[in-house]
Amino acid sequence: MGAAGRDFHNFNVAFRNNESYEVVAFTAEQIPGIGDRIYPPELSGPLYPKGIKIHPEEKLPELIKEHGVEQCILAYSDLPYEVVGHKIAWVNSLGPDMRLMGPDTTMIRSKKPVIAVCAVRTGCGKSQTSRRVNQILVDMGLKPVNIRHPMPYDPDLTTQIAQRYEKLEDMDKYRCTIEEREEYEPMINMGVTLYAGVDYGKILEQAENEADVITWDGGNNDFPFYKPDLLIVITDPHRPGHEISYYPGETNLRMADVVVINKIDTADYDDVEEVRENTMMVNPNATIVDAASPLTIDDMAKIRGRRVIVVEDGPTVTHGDMPYGAGYIAARKAGAIIVDPRPFAVGSIEETFEKYSHLEDVLPAMGYGKTQMEELQKTINKSDVDAVVIGTPIDLNRVIKIDKPNVRVRYDLQEIGRPNLEDVLTEFVKKHNLK
Repeated sequence: MGAAGRDFHNFNVAFRNNESYEVVAFTAEQIPGIGDRIYPPELSGPLYPKGIKIHPEEKLPELIKEHGVEQCILAYSDLPYEVVGHKIAWVNSLGPDMRLMGPDTTMIRSKKPVIAVCAVRTGCGKSQTSRRVNQILVDMGLKPVNIRHPMPYDPDLTTQIAQRYEKLEDMDKYRCTIEEREEYEPMINMGVTLYAGVDYGKILEQAENEADVITWDGGNNDFPFYKPDLLIVITDPHRPGHEISYYPGETNLRMADVVVINKIDTADYDDVEEVRENTMMVNPNATIVDAASPLTIDDMAKIRGRRVIVVEDGPTVTHGDMPYGAGYIAARKAGAIIVDPRPFAVGSIEETFEKYSHLEDVLPAMGYGKTQMEELQKTINKSDVDAVVIGTPIDLNRVIKIDKPNVRVRYDLQEIGRPNLEDVLTEFVKKHNLK
């Protein structure tokens, strides 16, 4: 039971060549358009010469009955404990055992040192933290190779077995979605080679050939696919308490060597302290780094006093449950008049607002395929506003055509006081004798 990521990885490392099990199906949830595909023979291996069918999760009861299923494996992330409990009860009521696979059975060991950046929720600031970590390593004269948690949304999974990104054109080559581009483009612009795909054993073998150190860039609040030598976990005081109430985010928090309390500049003091206390309660040995996410706007005069819609990072405000993101905060600070985008929504964008009813004043940058990108473009261009505030990590103008004045909001990690990430990484480099 997955979302085109952890499910495929668990299969590859624990079941693909394991004759003790017969995997009869994958089910898909969370991400639109990832069901009704085939996990192809090129990935499923010789035990599954026809591949394995991927079904929508809603078909689970009939799949269990049809195949006499004895075990279901929950293999996707960023779920509140209540939802995890409901899924366990649902599966158990149908007969099978429910299994949650942990690090010992799913993590691959690397020949090179591994630094992993993970989080307790989607939208905590993993990407900016990962950029900061990689930049520090580059400044030290090292060559990090970044491996990103999977986002294999293309219908043909054979094109995504092991992807290498060195230049921006590579994103066009692999037909990347907006969500993929949001993660890949900033790293490529830094000059750091990035890998992603489906088969993380093959990916690691390739990356090890050119890296001094492997940096793992996590997705949602999943724990790493590789055994980390240093685990950095990001928390978010805009959602205090979530660090100990979401799966598997709390797993990350308990395993962390370093915990970054991010967004201190825009969060309430009491919320910051709640996150700090919860961290110290479950992981008293972790090093805590305080950090801010300062915002910059390309041209504030374009939006001051103007009617705008705010386009935010999709995952952060959808299954990350955030009612707003960096774009909204920046627009408020700039004195813009924020317009509700819902009346202008087209097609699947309208469906997104229906599914995520907590959204009001922001437009998620949904773009899981060509059609959805076109519908996002139509929604933006249809809106009755003076300008558009783009709060996504990429320049949307590279993938869609916006016919209104627009400004970009950028945000980077800025540590506050000591210890900071440079202190942590300096010690790491010495410990592993990296030169």
